Amino acid sequence: MKKSTAAQIAIVGSLIVFSIKLIAYSISNSVALLSDALESIVNILASGMMLFSIYISEKPADDTHNYGHQKIEDISSASEGIFIVAAAILIVNTAAGRLFVPVELVEINLAIAISMVATGINAGISILLFRTAKSSGSAALEGDAKHLLSDVISTVGIWIGLVIAQLTGWQIMDALLAFVVAILITRMGIGLILRSLQRLMDSSCTEEEETILSVLEEHKSNYIEFHDLKTRRQGNSVLAEIHLTVDDSMSVRRAHDIINQIEEALKRDAGHIKLTVHLDPETALPPSTSD
Repeated sequence: MKKSTAAQIAIVGSLIVFSIKLIAYSISNSVALLSDALESIVNILASGMMLFSIYISEKPADDTHNYGHQKIEDISSASEGIFIVAAAILIVNTAAGRLFVPVELVEINLAIAISMVATGINAGISILLFRTAKSSGSAALEGDAKHLLSDVISTVGIWIGLVIAQLTGWQIMDALLAFVVAILITRMGIGLILRSLQRLMDSSCTEEEETILSVLEEHKSNYIEFHDLKTRRQGNSVLAEIHLTVDDSMSVRRAHDIINQIEEALKRDAGHIKLTVHLDPETALPPSTSD
């Protein structure tokens, strides 16, 4: 599935889910379910940002962005994390008012049943986004998938707490549960922010480096040695560069063919890796290396 199609489904789904959760709150008077609905507002905003970032990221490279526009997906992913934390703050703010002044809950069973419908939609969209993110390498889709997953987890926790409150009569459980949910999704949001910032800081791509090393091992008879392997993620692509040392007497044609062979093998194993090779003559090596 195309990234933009998945993003559009997420927006429509978030609107439907918000409407359903609002109904669940209105018939139950539960602040926990209200906090769940408030988080859905954040989901709508986040999905809109995700769709915009995907639209920008798919634009081809131009004179001012020679490597394309895919970094915006990492910015979107970090923003998703911020939105998750913002949702947690909204939940805490809403629950605080009822912590010492509990409100009687009504029609809890019906409200939970209605909430289950919304959560089922969220879970389905989250799975769809995770799969599309995995196949496309989209950080924006991954961020939104985790955002929706946090919503699913928090909602399940709310159901459990409301059932306990109904069985025990402890109305304060409603507000306490909202605080627990806020803590859980805050943790997820902060994790998403840190991961996105790590990508923006051009951290190395360990898995892709291992793939490159494996391909180089297959062609080791064609060169003397390699050094200075570097990688960084650019949206759903990985940009890599390496220095390849060859014999001084090797022709440009032969060196060019070797590089082509390595690039073709890499394309076969990992088409998302864009490798740039810099050729070095053997005499340029330090004595200890050439020996």
